[in-house]
Amino acid sequence: MLGLFITPLVKKPYFPKILTYFIGLAIGSLFSNAIFQLIPEAFGFDPKHDNYVPKAVAVFGGFYILLFVERILKLSLNIYGEGVHTHLELDHPPQEIHKEHEKCKSTNGATMYSNSAITEVNGAINIDQVSVVSKDSDEENHCWRIRKWTPMKEIGTLAWMITLSDALHNFIDGLAIGASYTLSPLQGLSTSIAILCEEFPHEFGDFAILLNAGMTIPQALFFNFVSACSCYIGLIFGVLVGNNFEPSIIFGLAGGMFLYIGLADMFPEMNEMLKEKIKGRKSDMIYFAIQNAGLLSGFAIILLITLYAGNIKLG
Repeated sequence: MLGLFITPLVKKPYFPKILTYFIGLAIGSLFSNAIFQLIPEAFGFDPKHDNYVPKAVAVFGGFYILLFVERILKLSLNIYGEGVHTHLELDHPPQEIHKEHEKCKSTNGATMYSNSAITEVNGAINIDQVSVVSKDSDEENHCWRIRKWTPMKEIGTLAWMITLSDALHNFIDGLAIGASYTLSPLQGLSTSIAILCEEFPHEFGDFAILLNAGMTIPQALFFNFVSACSCYIGLIFGVLVGNNFEPSIIFGLAGGMFLYIGLADMFPEMNEMLKEKIKGRKSDMIYFAIQNAGLLSGFAIILLITLYAGNIKLG
């Protein structure tokens, strides 16, 4: 239900910065949870023994140093300005480019806008994609769809792909949490924090994607909730498997998935988003700083849990 709280933020100009921080936080926590917690448990040893933690820090350090150097080089060598043209400018001649929003007729005191990207060839406007801005909330730029429920056949395929993949992803998350809690409450807490940090940016991004694919806000909230319920199924299954079988295989599976999700899925997603938002060297540096803050925050949280978990007494 996180989407309910982020709905007012989606249209805010600072939303990409919030999303960038949480994606960085997710990458740092997923990567750190895999190397500090899940992989050692899969191999059956305590991460605080055999000088493992400093070695794991060195692994993260190697990743971070290359990331930092690469981004600094790109910051130094990037050319910003109007001289850089994209294929989009070549594909759309000036005479074919319309205004970003076209104003429609108003019948009830509200102003309707349609995006030119969804205007049909004959000039007609697809009513399902029309947004309404009331007079009272015009200053806040709150947009709401005319319909409360879009027909299923009119929703883009991407929305269903996101919903199904989220359900599977949440099931694996629940499986990892359940197996972790069978080992110890603190292990479960560490895994839960990593997954929570991961879910924040995923919820932010996925909710926006569902709306963009044609769903209304109630629909996006409903299908977001349905996919989230699979986490509880995974949690129950993880507890049962962890209590009756050796959970090491589950930890190994979860560790590999955490590394993949963080480095192969979310990291490129963050870089792709930055390409769209960065318009100059100053904004590039701001987003780079936010990205680093999130990444290091996630790393520090899991590292502190690994080092001092034994000193915490529950109950």
